[in-house]
Amino acid sequence: MRFRMLLAAGALSATACGHEFEPPDRKVRVLEAERHYSDAAFDTVVWENDSVRSSEGNAVYAEKCRLCHGPMGEGQTEYAREHRLEIPSLVEDDWAYASSLDELRHRIFIGHEAGMPIFGSAGLTPREIDGSAFYVLHTLRPEVLAPAPGGGG
Repeated sequence: MRFRMLLAAGALSATACGHEFEPPDRKVRVLEAERHYSDAAFDTVVWENDSVRSSEGNAVYAEKCRLCHGPMGEGQTEYAREHRLEIPSLVEDDWAYASSLDELRHRIFIGHEAGMPIFGSAGLTPREIDGSAFYVLHTLRPEVLAPAPGGGG
């Protein structure tokens, strides 16, 4: 509470002297998140089993992702339409992150200039990011788990 009061007082004093607070633009914030990203942050994440990983990932997805991406990852939500957001479907065949857990964790961490939250600085832990990425790839996109044609079984 005290921090908020100090922040508000600082903002008022800054405008009183003719200066306005200008947060860094989205591109700068994404680049900053990129500088802080490390694959090694996920090296210590341990799961009891894939069921727990998917379950915890589902909880994160429901809280942080479903509003924009929808309950099944299709991206055509009322929220997206109301805010004129172009939200990608996470379940399309040609989705850019369809087969790479590492790349999806990276995207979740750094966000996107077009508006995806920068979850690495928005408070998600590596465990939460890993779980939600796993949930998207292995539950919303079950074909990831399917054996490759002719690959044996």
